[in-house]
Amino acid sequence: MSWNLDSDRPIFLQIIQKIQTDIISGVYQPGDKLPSVRELASEASVNPNTMQKALSELERTGLVYSQRTSGRFITEDNAMIQQLKSELAKKIIEDFLEHMSQLGIQREEAIALITETIEGDTK
Repeated sequence: MSWNLDSDRPIFLQIIQKIQTDIISGVYQPGDKLPSVRELASEASVNPNTMQKALSELERTGLVYSQRTSGRFITEDNAMIQQLKSELAKKIIEDFLEHMSQLGIQREEAIALITETIEGDTK
């Protein structure tokens, strides 16, 4: 897994987003055991305390749960995972439309450009 962390936003928030993306994209399946805090921290080149903070937040939301001596696991609640996927997709679309608006492109024109791009990719 590639960890592309930058200094523009808090690292623990980027870690949360990366793990969420890995879950909704299928890198981690429902019920899968996550690597240990130290393993993840080493992989991401971050302090274990930062990784712990991110994982604790994921636990608070219910996306990850811990079993006292066995480690942390991905929720088996598929509805929660699908809801997260939908929320993140909507956020990306909203950000895209905001960027288009900044370019002076209205929603209808942006949708037309998307359609044109998609159809161009299939030819």
